[in-house]
Amino acid sequence: MSSPADSSRRFLFDGVDVRGESVQISGALTDMLANQAYSVTLKRLLGEFAAAAVLISNNLKYEGRITLQARSKQAVSLVMVECSSERHIRGIAQGDLNAEADDPMTLLAEGQLVLTVEREAGQRYQGIIALQGGTLAWALEDYFSQSEQLGTRFWLASDAAHSAGLMLQQLPAQLTDGEERSEQWSTLCLLTETVQADELLGLTPEALLFKLYQEETVTVYPPAPILFKCRCSRERSADAVSLLPESEREEILAEHGDITITCELCGTTYRFGREVLPPLSAGTTLH
Repeated sequence: MSSPADSSRRFLFDGVDVRGESVQISGALTDMLANQAYSVTLKRLLGEFAAAAVLISNNLKYEGRITLQARSKQAVSLVMVECSSERHIRGIAQGDLNAEADDPMTLLAEGQLVLTVEREAGQRYQGIIALQGGTLAWALEDYFSQSEQLGTRFWLASDAAHSAGLMLQQLPAQLTDGEERSEQWSTLCLLTETVQADELLGLTPEALLFKLYQEETVTVYPPAPILFKCRCSRERSADAVSLLPESEREEILAEHGDITITCELCGTTYRFGREVLPPLSAGTTLH
């Protein structure tokens, strides 16, 4: 079950072509991090990736998922968080899991940020951008500035036990245009720039939005829950076992009695016995 803190909220500004998303993750983040002994720095990094993934996934207009991952040749080779259109998150980091740094993003220096969008129907889109330094929020803004025609800004925070984020995005011009539209966008971004990490993490969405936008009329929509949920299954694990050569399966079964597969993302272990071996064809003689 998700806690009240594990939720995202959409909000709109009256008379302004700008929408926003607010995300706070607590219990779902704890569940996502529980399977590995991550350093505090890596927990903070995965927390920011989780908040960002939920913010971006809320743009999905169809059943599917987004995967936000960074690869580098530093001590941490991979950080990945996936979020479905139902706001089910899962994630993992690989490399030196004890790595620490004052700035978590230095663990991914000179790497690549990859955003993958997948429809359940199978359609897939992927965008890649170099990590040139700075924060994850800056990297995402750089990515959206190249791939979207609409302004998009991110503010992210994580203390290893909780993560939170805000996103503002311009909407297609309907209510205003020209200089007025530009000034409204700049004003809202400047107001949001005043937010502090402890405010993102500690204030309720309502209190946070009131503090930032006291002079604005803001419509806040009901919270949508965020859950940690893995997509692994016994069927998928059985498919992976079936790819092993028959001789290798025979050897593992003879030595251990069963074949085990453990999901790296959630820790679930699936065990298979001799049923994973192909049936003997008619007329086969054993020697």
